[in-house]
Amino acid sequence: MINIFSTFGFGLLLGIKHAFEADHLIAVSTMLTEQKNPYRAAMIGTFWGIGHTTTLFIVGLFVLILRLSIPEQMAGKLEIFVGIMLIILGIQSIFKKNSIHTHTHTHGDLTHSHQHDNHNHQHRKSFMIGIVHGLAGSGALMILVLSLIQSVLQGIIYILLFGIGSIAGMTLMSLIIGIPFSKSLEKFNRAEKYMRIFMGSISVIFGISVIIAILK
Repeated sequence: MINIFSTFGFGLLLGIKHAFEADHLIAVSTMLTEQKNPYRAAMIGTFWGIGHTTTLFIVGLFVLILRLSIPEQMAGKLEIFVGIMLIILGIQSIFKKNSIHTHTHTHGDLTHSHQHDNHNHQHRKSFMIGIVHGLAGSGALMILVLSLIQSVLQGIIYILLFGIGSIAGMTLMSLIIGIPFSKSLEKFNRAEKYMRIFMGSISVIFGISVIIAILK
């Protein structure tokens, strides 16, 4: 029983640690350059974690129930999708004009306009990025689950705890990164443009390096 709880605790801590991997932080940080509210920035990390956990849960069910095995080499090749995603995300960030949209509404003889940032779109985008990361990183996790846990129920609990750890870790890190980002955007009107270009460039470069490392 002690071993089971130790395994569950390890899964939770591993999930938290997993959230701090470089490719995860770069992807989310690139999106945070458009956020002027640190709490909305934290939500981007939360949705990333939910998407990541969704993929792991689905793949985990197949592995645990059907007793499948994911070759480590195949899991490594899936990282190519992460590299491609980072490149696309970086290019979008570099060439995006503005995260603020203005809408004009007419009510009878009165016309007024208001601005809002499309944070719902950002949440969906973050969720999809989390799904890609979950797919790429699922192989090593599933191998670990199969080597330590024989019960399907215990395996599911392990994956969920890993997911909770990754959600908590990424939410916290997104909040920490989002605070200085939001302060910069409040004080400097053109900060968003330069931050997007900087983080977008890092995302593209890192994505290319990931692909090159895998194809060597």
